[in-house]
Amino acid sequence: MSDANVKQLREELDSINLELLSLLSKRASIVQEIADIKTKQGVTKFDPEREKEMLDRLVEHNEGPFENDAVRHLFKQIFKASLQLQKDDSKKHLLVSRKKQAEDTVVTLGSTQVGNGTPTIVAGPCSVESEEQVRAVAKALKNNGVTLMRGGAFKPRTSPYDFQGLGVEGLEILRRVADEYELQVISEIVSPSDIELATKYVDVIQIGARNMQNFELLKAAGNVNTPVLLKRGLSATMEEFLHAAEYIVSRGNKNVILCERGIRTYEKWTRNTLDISAVPLLKNESHLPVVVDVTHSAGRRDILVPLAKAALAAGADAVMVEVHPNPAVALSDAQQQIDIPTFDQFMTDLHASKLFPSLVESK
Repeated sequence: MSDANVKQLREELDSINLELLSLLSKRASIVQEIADIKTKQGVTKFDPEREKEMLDRLVEHNEGPFENDAVRHLFKQIFKASLQLQKDDSKKHLLVSRKKQAEDTVVTLGSTQVGNGTPTIVAGPCSVESEEQVRAVAKALKNNGVTLMRGGAFKPRTSPYDFQGLGVEGLEILRRVADEYELQVISEIVSPSDIELATKYVDVIQIGARNMQNFELLKAAGNVNTPVLLKRGLSATMEEFLHAAEYIVSRGNKNVILCERGIRTYEKWTRNTLDISAVPLLKNESHLPVVVDVTHSAGRRDILVPLAKAALAAGADAVMVEVHPNPAVALSDAQQQIDIPTFDQFMTDLHASKLFPSLVESK
């Protein structure tokens, strides 16, 4: 065969390749249309029976030279790529996705912005126990330039016999003390019926790990304008976490802060396992700010500073830590909260690490 013939055949191959590409692109467009319809219907995108039916039909019409197994393999790869395309499209449709919004969402809380590139601190007691307790912590926060105070008024506990929080009385205490020290209040709400009530007292509604997929609560939080701090569930994947945030954002409340607080693994030396990879993953996939709760991740005081440094180095917008005037007598999570002198040293160590700005000077 002459070189001229080889050249002609190669040109034919190039032409066929382009035709195949055009047909594959047309096929992909149809696949995307089907995916859109299935998404609206809430139907699973992958249909194994449909795939088997298509492969059987292809084999039935196969006239060679490819063996039937080769035909099945080739088209399975096409089907696999199409399914991945459907998954990628579903991410593009999420309001919380970086593909939907390129610029970072910045949540403004008083004089502090979360997500603007300058990391901050969220601190306070696990549970509100008394006005004196909250006031002592608030004073320590103020002295360190921290403006975001967390505190639990409603406490979902593993045991029904553990302290469940002061409820509305706790919210009232938080609000009075926060106003006195010019702080912003973050507190957990566990019931959809309490969301409207919470907006009278808190600046940020926290939805805890155990309620990450309480969809009625997520919807209720999405129906108000109060910012929401959403904690990742104990065993939630990144996709599940972002879909939970989507419930809130899709209802109109775009001020959502994601919180990585550790996930449940087989490890027993810590309360949970801090998934530090969640920080860059969430920052890549979503435009929402990311907070890391080092207290619940570790469940122990001696490694809080290294974990906080790791979170900041990974790109976290804020670090959350629990502070109590006397952790030994705390009504909840006594073993993991730090006292005020330790909190002062915690802040000093973070400043010295150069990963964290001086909040006192920046105010």
